[in-house]
Amino acid sequence: MRELLVESPRDCGYRYMILVDEMTVGGMSCESYGVRVTGPDGECAEIPNITVSAGRIDELVDLLRRNQVSPVTLRDVVDDWL
Repeated sequence: MRELLVESPRDCGYRYMILVDEMTVGGMSCESYGVRVTGPDGECAEIPNITVSAGRIDELVDLLRRNQVSPVTLRDVVDDWL
């Protein structure tokens, strides 16, 4: 699994990462994308394999950054986004 750090707003204490992994869909291997949020206190939450679309994960991470989503609320925000 690879991790890509996404630039966070300056006044935000959270770090947002895109998780890149491989999964098999219908006998074919493709990249899948997930997210991880880490707070200033070290608290962390991650959700792997959210989508296989690079554009969709970029939209999600932009939403997380703009709204400064914390590790505690990550799951709820992603569930609503889906």
